[in-house]
Amino acid sequence: MKVFATCAFLLASALAKPVTKSWLEEKTHQADNALCDDVKQYSGYYKLTTGKLAKNYFYWFFESRSAPATDPVVLWMTGGPGCSSEVALFGENGPCQVTADGLNTTTNPYSWNSKANLLYIDQPAGTGFSYGAGMDSNEKQVSNDMYDFLQQFYQGHPQYLNNSFFAFGESYAGHYIPSVTHKIWENNKNLPAGAVNINLKGTSVGNGLTDPEVQYKYYPEMISSSNGHEPAVKNTSAEYKILEAAVPACVAAIKACDTAAPGGGPAACIIASDTCNLGLVEPYTLTKRNVYDMRIDCEFPPLCYDFSNVDTFLAQDSVQKILGVSGQKWQDCNKAVTLAFVLSGDEIHHFQQTIPDQLNDGIRVMMYAGDQDYICNWLGNQAWTLALDWAHKDDFNQVQTSSFMVDGKSAGNLRSSNGFQFLQVFDAGHMVPMDQPAVALAMLNAFLDNTL
Repeated sequence: MKVFATCAFLLASALAKPVTKSWLEEKTHQADNALCDDVKQYSGYYKLTTGKLAKNYFYWFFESRSAPATDPVVLWMTGGPGCSSEVALFGENGPCQVTADGLNTTTNPYSWNSKANLLYIDQPAGTGFSYGAGMDSNEKQVSNDMYDFLQQFYQGHPQYLNNSFFAFGESYAGHYIPSVTHKIWENNKNLPAGAVNINLKGTSVGNGLTDPEVQYKYYPEMISSSNGHEPAVKNTSAEYKILEAAVPACVAAIKACDTAAPGGGPAACIIASDTCNLGLVEPYTLTKRNVYDMRIDCEFPPLCYDFSNVDTFLAQDSVQKILGVSGQKWQDCNKAVTLAFVLSGDEIHHFQQTIPDQLNDGIRVMMYAGDQDYICNWLGNQAWTLALDWAHKDDFNQVQTSSFMVDGKSAGNLRSSNGFQFLQVFDAGHMVPMDQPAVALAMLNAFLDNTL
């Protein structure tokens, strides 16, 4: 079996000491040279209590630059599976960016903590700075462990309990976010002993893998598109016909995965993963173009992007001491974690079925996608949102799309009805906050305010 680049960004035992501005000033070169932003922040580990094996989850929390006492808490989960959320923190939507030499940081004016308290998590164990003997390999484990982590976080920081809570993620978080938020929703209905209510108000995924059976059908159309770039394959070519012919076999294999016993049948799901990715993803990678941005070449296979400066920064002893991770080796993506999810069959399962419960209970859901991404393309994401069975499916499908305006310009196409939204973001690849930072921040703030 070959592990392909999938629709994902392949790219300690007690609460750590709080990292406040004054403590940062004492440990670095003064406030203007603080590690990352000058807001109050916390970082370190929580040791999970779920299961028998020790898992230590690293987190980094930044208070809002505006009104931390009342602004929402936004959780960010990077996909992979097995990719660190520090990739997004420094490369997409965090308060700072790492300099090219990896020795310092600069302030990000479009940080998502502009009007929100921002919580980054490295999960599952083996991802980023997180470690432990029990490596998760399916969404039941992910949701149980994340609920455990969030319970510990909120019980350690009760001052944020009344703030609205929103969960955001990217790529394989199309699996993570629906599963984790459904677990929160379920437990809020009947709180376990000793648990606190998490004030869940909304969820969102960017360029995610959520419903593979629908999404894989749209690779032929996407590979031949010319939306701001030359088509990788023309729709009159023999290569295109081969891709078209691969769709029925892929869909049949996904259905076999979903119906196989027991528990979805890992063997059937591995076959589906290989069938679909060999027929519909590998042909694009052979063009040497960037699967995450169809406008450019893949310069650093297989991730296509160079995160060596972040690696250098997080390897510094002074940085690790401040973060509370002394001696831990950070890596952008852990292939062993990725493989564990593929071998369990998790990758090819669908998770959109966890969303209607939340929508029907008033929890807002937004799916967004940069329209230059191939691997988790906007066509497939739009299609599964239209296909989703929920109480207001007809309303959502019939509503007219509107322009999402930012600074007087159309930045995307928005479909919105009864708390469910799909936003196609113009001129952005897989990582929307990296390619369109001002648009991504405007999108976030409008979603949090319910004014999108």
